[in-house]
Amino acid sequence: MARVRTMTEKLALTMLARDGIAAIWQLHLASAEADRSGYPRAAASISEIAEAAEEAWMRAEAECVPIWPLCKIED
Repeated sequence: MARVRTMTEKLALTMLARDGIAAIWQLHLASAEADRSGYPRAAASISEIAEAAEEAWMRAEAECVPIWPLCKIED
């Protein structure tokens, strides 16, 4: 049975496909900046995307599968 992905996971996979592992670091930086700027909800949302990206990256590494095919976003 195929796994259903959330919108957050889809966004994380798209960003990983486009930017690679650097996307995770950039998301964490953006989250910190949003928090410092007084936008805690935005910071939490960005952090959630970063976490989803990290989980996808770790899953791909554990399976020894290249990350780029993860951009196939299907429900």
